[in-house]
Parts: sequence; structure tokens; C-alpha cells
Amino acid sequence: MKHITVLLALAITSIGFSQDNQNEFHKLVHSEMKAAAGKMNFRENPNTQNYNITYHKLEFTVDPAVYFISGIVTTTFSALSDMSTVTFDLTNQLTVSSVKQDNTNLTFTQNTNNELVITLPATLTAGNSTSVIITYSGAPATGEQAFTTSTHNGSPVLYTLSEPFGARDWWPCKQDLNDKVTSIDVYITAPFQYTSVSNGLEQTQTINGVNKTTHFHHGYPIPAYLIAIAVTNYQIYEQQGGLGTTESPFFPIINYIYPETASSTQTSLSVTPGIINTYESLFTPYPFRNEKYGHAQFGWGGGMEHTTVSFMGGWNRDLISHEMAHQWFGNKVTCGSWKDIWLNEGITEYLSGLIVENMDGAGSFLSWKSNKINSITSQPDGNLYLTDEQLTDADRIFDYRLTYNKGSMVTNMIRFKMGDDNFFQAMRNYLNDPALAYEYATTPQLQAHLEAVSGMNFTDFFNDWIYKEGYPIYNITAQNWGAGLAKITINQTTSHSSVPFFEMPVPIRLIGENEETQDVILENTTNNQDFIIDVPFRISQILFDPKKNIISRNSTTEVLIDNFDFITYPNPCHDILTIKLPADVELEKAEIYNMLGQLNLKENNPVINLSPLSNGVYILIVNTSAGTFYKNLIKE
Repeated sequence: MKHITVLLALAITSIGFSQDNQNEFHKLVHSEMKAAAGKMNFRENPNTQNYNITYHKLEFTVDPAVYFISGIVTTTFSALSDMSTVTFDLTNQLTVSSVKQDNTNLTFTQNTNNELVITLPATLTAGNSTSVIITYSGAPATGEQAFTTSTHNGSPVLYTLSEPFGARDWWPCKQDLNDKVTSIDVYITAPFQYTSVSNGLEQTQTINGVNKTTHFHHGYPIPAYLIAIAVTNYQIYEQQGGLGTTESPFFPIINYIYPETASSTQTSLSVTPGIINTYESLFTPYPFRNEKYGHAQFGWGGGMEHTTVSFMGGWNRDLISHEMAHQWFGNKVTCGSWKDIWLNEGITEYLSGLIVENMDGAGSFLSWKSNKINSITSQPDGNLYLTDEQLTDADRIFDYRLTYNKGSMVTNMIRFKMGDDNFFQAMRNYLNDPALAYEYATTPQLQAHLEAVSGMNFTDFFNDWIYKEGYPIYNITAQNWGAGLAKITINQTTSHSSVPFFEMPVPIRLIGENEETQDVILENTTNNQDFIIDVPFRISQILFDPKKNIISRNSTTEVLIDNFDFITYPNPCHDILTIKLPADVELEKAEIYNMLGQLNLKENNPVINLSPLSNGVYILIVNTSAGTFYKNLIKE
């Protein structure tokens, strides 16, 4: 028997995904992680767990030319247990001058743990609410770079970016991922010549001497890290989003852009309505459609998905689509801990790939996936769901290869396993789940929605691809059996010892001698697994995963071509079947199986009496001194 081997070098090329796009994506990751740079030992604050915040009135006085903030923050909260003090996260580099409850001054302390601890005038019992008014000022802490003043084209600019641990550097808050504020009002007082930006819809502008106060209201639940402000000489450019249906009415897209580059920026922003409408058609209506979507230009490369207004350092379409997608995955449903960050970043990055698929076509989407796979498999390890130790490393939380790229391709593999209808329905259910919508979600909660729609058990998949590390390396062989049958054998090794075997549907493309093709998907559940499939041509080549739906690297394929054919006659046969072999080949045994894989007859004679068999289609397996061969057999 001779072997024809086709070795597929599956190290993915970068066709269709330019170096410029790669650079923009690295900038995106840099922006989203930079606020954590000096906060390597952050842990959930146990002293802020005994209350829920329902409302913030945030009054900020700033000047983009001066690194300083004065603020009055009114916070309404309800007690989860009896409490005589209330603790907020606040850097000790800002100075609190007073805390009041109504008109009563309260005692307070600022400690070295970056906490503001306020003594309440009386015990607040569980279930009851109260408000405190905190007045503070100072130069915000610089370690997390959550509050920035700079210039663009000679004009002062101020902007904030708090993800993940920087909100406390410029205002007193509760920044753990366990409590969304039901609504906020933001008042930004700045020199009147500047335009201010924040979450939600602008309500009023009030001129008072040389200053102007701009009021924004945001009426959806929001975590502290997504609250943001920006101030400079913005030029406003408006667009319209929405599909215009009853379920998805139109809403404004308000862009705050630098005047010196306004013309080119407006050209780049022309893609925005089409992207947001694509997301609405695939998933749910824009989650904040009663307010706005938009962008505010800022000085960091990349972007940051502040609710209703993404801060943007560039206008690449991939960046626009990624930050916008966060309004669904990250802002409407927010990861319930930083261990679950892939629910924000991985899924969102996959949505940017859906824009490639829907706007550029299958070929471009194939290149997009190839580049993701190439990045992921450039190293043999890496988990998606983070460990406690990994939470001390901001670079690991926002790891380009894993959190973004592996997260996006794991999302693609989920879609591949479930099929489009089930996948998109499950994602819509996840977004609309009353327990998760405008709240927090964890990885098991996403898994539950996938299983509920598909009926599949995703436990092994999540263990292998999300909690553990590595990827499969396949060796796939095919053998022509004759009479329209082929045997495919799949072997697998893994790149990391944490997963001994990846159970996955394995897509392959069979190519015939005359360029015929047939795509098949084989449910690979064990190693060295055999599959007998119908193929209406002789296989000459195999392509592994032609549509790039599996994270894998260095997989190989091999076609085993037999060096002779044997004859059976008559076929169809009524009673006596004869097997004719070459003179130098000896028959060892012949077996006849029904289509259920059950053995019906076994002979070591080339003449076989079929009369005991019922009429129907069978598989004849002939074991010889030259190998094993197969044919379809019809008994009539």
C-alpha cells in the first residue's frame, strides 16, 4: 500500500489584515488597560459590600488647562445590613472638606487604604436608604492615569478613563463589580468656551460669568468605571442610528471631535450607522436608545467604551465597531468580576469580526479568523478565566493574545458548535435576561444560556477552552474504501498538559482527483477515532478546517490510497456473493455489517451465501494480506 501525504502548514497568514489594523488593535488594548497600571494589588473592597448605590449627583468643576478637580458628589444608597458607617473608595491624594447629610455635618476620615469612611448620625437599618453629600478637591492620583489633562493642536483637553480601578482617583465611588448605580446626573462646570461631554443626554447649559455648567442625565444602571467626562473645544457632528422599527426606533449619534481634523474624522465616522444597525439586526436594539450613542475624541491611542459615548483616539473601523459593541457586551451586561473579563472583551472583539463578515464578506472574515488563530497559537498556553494571582497584573487582565483574541475565537467556536440560529438566539437571551440586563454576569451564566437554547452540555468545552489552557494539534488520515465510502481517522495531541483531549466537531474538506469537494464535520470525542462516511469520489486531498473555525496549529492531513481494487459479483446479489482478489493477495476474513454497524455474517471463504440476510444495503469489510478494504453491498 503506498501513501500520498498532504502536509498542511496551518500557521495562518495575515492576508487581508494590515499592519495598520494590528497597530490600532494594540492601541485599543493599551487604552483599556492603562488605568490599572499602578494598581497591581487591587482586591475587592470588603468595606463597601454592605450597601447598594441607587443614585449619584456628580458636580465637577474643572479647567482642561489645569490638573485639578473640585467636586460635590451626592450619593443615595440603601443598606444591605445595619450600618453605622459608610465607606467609599477615594484616593487619599484628594482632600475631602466636608460631608453632609441634609444640612448636618458628618464626621469622616480618609485612610491610607484609599478609603473615605463616614460616620452616620444614626444606625441605618437594612432596607432603608439615605444620602450623603461629599465635597472634595485636589489633583487626582496619577498612578492609574484615570484623569488626564493635555493639549491637541494647542488647545487644552481633559478626559477620564477609569477601567478597571481608576474611578476612585478622581471621585468618591464604589468601584467593585457588584453594584450598578441606577441613574446619574452629571454637572460639569468649565470655562464657557469649552464643550463638555459625559454619559447620557445633555439636558441644559448654563452660563455663569466665565464658566458654563453642562448637565447630563443617564437613566440606565451603570458601574463606576464606565462613568466619564471630557472637556475641550469640541466640534459636534451628529448622525442617526437605529433600524426605524417599533422595537428599534431611531436615536441620535452625537460625536465630539477635534476641529482641526473634523473633515477626515467625519469621513471615517460614516461607517457608524451601518455598524450599529448591523448589531441591532443580529442581537437586540441598541441598549441605550432613549439617550444617545456617540464618540468623544481623546488623547489615548485606541478607545474606551464609556456608556453612550466611547472615547476614541483613532477612527479605524475595527476600533469603532469594537467600542460600539461594548454597549451590548460590557455596558448593558457587564462582567461580574475581572476574572470574567473575556465576557466583555472577547465577545466584543468577535462582534468586530462580525462586522468584517457582514460588510466585507466571507473571504475577509476568513482572514480575520486566521490572524486571530495565528496570534493565539503563537504560544502553547493561556487561560481565559483568570486566577486570583493573575488579577494583580493589568497586562494579564487585558492580554491581547488571550482576553481579546482567544476570547473572540472561543466565541466563534461556540457559534460553530451551536449553529447560527441557536447562537444568536442564546446571545439575545443572555442580553435580555432580567437577572443580567443592565446588571452583571459571570461565565457560568453565559454557559447556562447557551445550553438552554442548544440542548448541548458545554461543561467540557468551557473547562477545556475557558478555564484551562492550550489547543489541539490534529493528525487526520483518510482511506478510500471504494463504492462511495471512505474511512477518516482523527488523532490529536495538545499544546498544554492541562487539557489531555479537546472534544470538538472537526471540519474537513475532502477533495477528489477531479477537484470534486465535500465538506464534512466529524464529532471527535476520542483519540484515534474512526469515521466511515459516504463520499461520491475518490479522495486525493484533505483540508483541515477550511473556514478557520477551530483554534489549532501545525495540524496535518494524510490520504492513504490503496494500490489495488478487489471485485465482488454479482452486486446487487440475491444469494451467492463471490470475492475476487489478485493472485498474490490472500483472504483472511470477510465481514458483512448492516447500516447500524451490527455484524451479520463472518466468513473466511471468498464465496459467501447471503440467503440468511434480509434485503437491504450492507457494508462488506474484506481483511487481506495486503490490508483491509470496504465496499457497499446490496442484498435483493
